[in-house]
This record gives sequence, structure tokens and C-alpha cells, in this order.
Amino acid sequence: MDTKELLKKVRKIEIKTRRLSDHIFGGEYHSTFKGRGMTFSEVRQYQFGDDVRNIDWNVTARYNEPYIKVFEEERELTMMLIVDVSGSELFGTEQQFKNEVVTEIAATLAFSATQNNDKIGLILFSDEIELFIPPKKGRSHVLRIIRELIEFQPKSRQTNVVEALKFLTNVMKKKAIVFMLSDFIADDYKQTLKIVCGKHDVTGIRVYDQREEEIPNIGMVQMQDEETGELMLVNTQSKTVRRNYSKFYHDKVDYFRDSFTKSGAGTIDCRVDESYVKKLLGYFKRRA
Repeated sequence: MDTKELLKKVRKIEIKTRRLSDHIFGGEYHSTFKGRGMTFSEVRQYQFGDDVRNIDWNVTARYNEPYIKVFEEERELTMMLIVDVSGSELFGTEQQFKNEVVTEIAATLAFSATQNNDKIGLILFSDEIELFIPPKKGRSHVLRIIRELIEFQPKSRQTNVVEALKFLTNVMKKKAIVFMLSDFIADDYKQTLKIVCGKHDVTGIRVYDQREEEIPNIGMVQMQDEETGELMLVNTQSKTVRRNYSKFYHDKVDYFRDSFTKSGAGTIDCRVDESYVKKLLGYFKRRA
């Protein structure tokens, strides 16, 4: 992709997702993800019903009447976007591939965070850490994140959710709002996720295509595994083949929901032909 085409794509995504974050998600994001710390603001005279634990004894002694310390929420937060760039994200039977929808969702979240003066960081992962952009503020930083989401070429096509979660733990020492975007065709990450959720506010966003849920009966078909590159002939007329695939797929979906829910994390399921706007907005409202 040449520079002109890339900039055109970045600008198109910015216009669409920034409008959404400005008009729809800005307030919802703010009320959903409040600051976790409190910082001193001022002292004022004690009023009936105030918490006596906030009395400022030095000021009280000086003026011979009770004064309390007033604290306000420390608003600045850090958002980390953890995005799956493995081969299975390059799939789509509707108007968009999964990775294109992931890019739009990530951009919308990033602009919502920017509107609230929060920092945004990015981790791209396959079965290894492909790219890490440390958290920063500002529009130009968000545009860099969007550029990477559009044009980054991963070294590997496979997936390892555990590696991404472990890396997050190593680089983020303070609590962060974490959005993990993937199709979650993976397993064995429950224990690591539980540890991460003990420190961070985590949401898993599963982006999928309806054609992944079932194999249609269309005879003998050559298929390729997007993550391993393996080619195979599949007899889709076989009920056993279709049933085994369906079980494999739905087992992964159940594992995703069970792992995130039991770890105290949020989940969003977003099909590529559905409105991710409604999904995000509904999630923010439920959590607010």
C-alpha cells in the first residue's frame, strides 16, 4: 500500500470513528471508566453528614471549628488496546474482513479515550508480540495507532493469547483499562487472564463472521487454515465433519465467555455484519 492510499484510509477511518466517539461514546466512556484514584482538592467547613475521617485537624485547630479535606476523582486513565493480528483475522464473507472491523472498533475506543484526556497504548500480537506502542495522549498518537492497525504485516500467522496477556503484565505496572480484540479461536488462557484481571479492568471483544459458526453443505471443498497455511480437502456433505467443526468452534466461544466472566472481565460479541456501535453503546450503558 502506497503512502497516499494509506493516508486516505487513515483519514476515512478517523472521520467515521471520531464522529462516533464525539457524539455517542464520549460521555458513555467517561461515566463507565471513572478514575480509580482520588486527589486532594481543597478544605471547607464541616457540614452535617460529612465523613469525620476527612476532618483536617490542623486547619480545625487553627480556626477553632471543624474543617474537612475535599477530594476529587483523579480522571486521567490509561487505555491499552491488545489486538490479534494472526491469520484468522483476515477472513470475512460480508462487506468487511474481521481485521477491518477490529480497526474501526479500536479507533473508536481510542478517540473516546483521547476525548477524556487519557493515554492510549497498543499491543499487536500473533503467537508472539508483534508490536508495542507505549501509552501516550493526543490525536497524532491515535492516528499512528490506526496506521499500524491498517498496514502492519505480522511475522507469524498463529495465535497465543497467553503471550499477549503476560506481556501486558510486564509493561503495565499501574492499573489500565484493557480492551482485547480477537476472534478468540484459542484456549488455555483462563489462568493468565484471571491474574491480569486482578490488576486491570479488562474487556474481551470477540469479532467473528457468521460463516465461521457452521460449515455449509457444499460438497468437496479445498480449505486452507489461515494460521498454519495447511491445505486440505473437506467433505462438507459429511454430517460428522460438520458436527465436529461446529463443536470445535462453539467450544472455543464457550471457553471465551466462561474464562472472561469467571475472571471478572467484560465481554462483547460482535459479528462483522452487525453494528459494533450498538454493541459498544449497550456495553457502556450496562456498566455505567
